[in-house]
Amino acid sequence: MIELFHVSLRYPGADRPALDDVTLEIRKGEFVLFAGPSGAGKTSLLRLLFCAETATGGQVLVGGRNLARLKPTRVPEVRRNIGVVFQDFKLLPEHSVLDNVALALEVQGRRFEEVQERAAGVLKQVGLGHKLHQPAERLSGGEQQRVAIARALVVEPAILLCDEPTGNLDAERAQGILELLVTAHVRGTTVVVATHDPALLGGSRRVVRLEDGRIVADVPAFAPLPAAILDATRRVA
Repeated sequence: MIELFHVSLRYPGADRPALDDVTLEIRKGEFVLFAGPSGAGKTSLLRLLFCAETATGGQVLVGGRNLARLKPTRVPEVRRNIGVVFQDFKLLPEHSVLDNVALALEVQGRRFEEVQERAAGVLKQVGLGHKLHQPAERLSGGEQQRVAIARALVVEPAILLCDEPTGNLDAERAQGILELLVTAHVRGTTVVVATHDPALLGGSRRVVRLEDGRIVADVPAFAPLPAAILDATRRVA
């Protein structure tokens, strides 16, 4: 599903690479967490998978497509199967909550009735069924985050990428978002989450830890997390 071979990424003017010799495979249907301190490369890795950045070196394959050889006109085909939740949300502030989520379906050419029904349904799942017609700019940061998650889930993507999806939420809402991600995973979606949240780490989920743009640990699902990862997570949290 996702394969990286000796991938590097360096931003212009940066002192060091954002990613350095990253080799990684994520199989179809996995639930994988990227852990690590700020600046470790978690967000950069997600951006590569969504074609928002191009690797400086190495190869990135998503769904069998080599992104380094992908023509710009074919990028929408790759993104059509990927749901993304980044920290800056990228909502249309003056548009309603419902319109923000519906847009993800409209670009796929879905029928109006289906678009409205599915968008409203997923917004109810994330606890925003009572704010369908509110402009996104009037929501709190946590509510905007839930709109962004609803928009990513509504298209039932093959791959779901999330950058700190519980970062601005209280414990109850964070648990609700985790349950949504787990539900998507159970239905067959490959879920990749960058997180500092200790509640998400370990147990039934694989944890890949990054530091300074390199993978320093890859802990399989159900395996106990090494003390170094747990201690670093507690310090961040």
